[in-house]
Amino acid sequence: MSAPLTLCLLIALCGCTPAAAPPAHTTDPLILPAGEVVSMRIGVPEGYRRVACATDSFGAWLRALAVKPNGTPVRLYNGEEKGWQHVHAAVIDIETGKTDLQQCADACIRLRAEYLWAAGRFDEIAFNLTNGFRMDFSHWRAGHRLKVSGNRTWWEKTAAPSDAYSTFRSYLDKVFMYAGTLSLEKELPLQPVQRIAPGDLFIWGGSPGHASMVIDVAEHTETGKRIFLLAQGYMPAQDIHILLNPNSEALSPWYSLETDVPPRTHEWTFPAMKLRTWE
Repeated sequence: MSAPLTLCLLIALCGCTPAAAPPAHTTDPLILPAGEVVSMRIGVPEGYRRVACATDSFGAWLRALAVKPNGTPVRLYNGEEKGWQHVHAAVIDIETGKTDLQQCADACIRLRAEYLWAAGRFDEIAFNLTNGFRMDFSHWRAGHRLKVSGNRTWWEKTAAPSDAYSTFRSYLDKVFMYAGTLSLEKELPLQPVQRIAPGDLFIWGGSPGHASMVIDVAEHTETGKRIFLLAQGYMPAQDIHILLNPNSEALSPWYSLETDVPPRTHEWTFPAMKLRTWE
């Protein structure tokens, strides 16, 4: 039986916030300070090129995400700087909210939902809660609101229909409350690691568990070996950021499909390789 939704707020947690550490790296050779979007901020190593993505795909959208100025610290939902500032290559320019909701799995949900919103694909915006309830945006924008009693969830129409972005944003906050690594891991199908693509997720469901999104992929022009960038949110809720690779200074911030799977980051080591995809 699924855990009560009141308990799901706890099991969605990603981990813990470490103690203070050195300042962010801003001079890595593959980090291009003037770049204003992901694909322009993070260069590819010599001999590699980014894999092809359709212009309207999730991968193309992720590459075009705006990033904050080079050296920007990761901030928590309350405006304070995160204790560890040496783990990120860039900060995605997207607000976190004012409450401690958008953590690791939620950051992945946020990016996917924002892509679908931007594409006008409102009917496809839907995520499972930890008890299995399918919470779709179509109900929310029609004025229905989620009701919760223990492990029971249902819709009640209590608001006027709205297509405003603020309505979409309030929907996401409610998803963040009751979804997490356990629900997202169960919801998404496995993806063979050889087919890794932008938008795929490394997920380890649990309490604590963690989720990181593959935000870009490149391959060697001769060998076909693939490398990838990881982005994450964390606990407490904080800016979504692209991770440095603590295992290889020469390759960082890229991770290698040959040596870094399952990936080990500064803040999390995935116990096993569980790559999942939205499509």
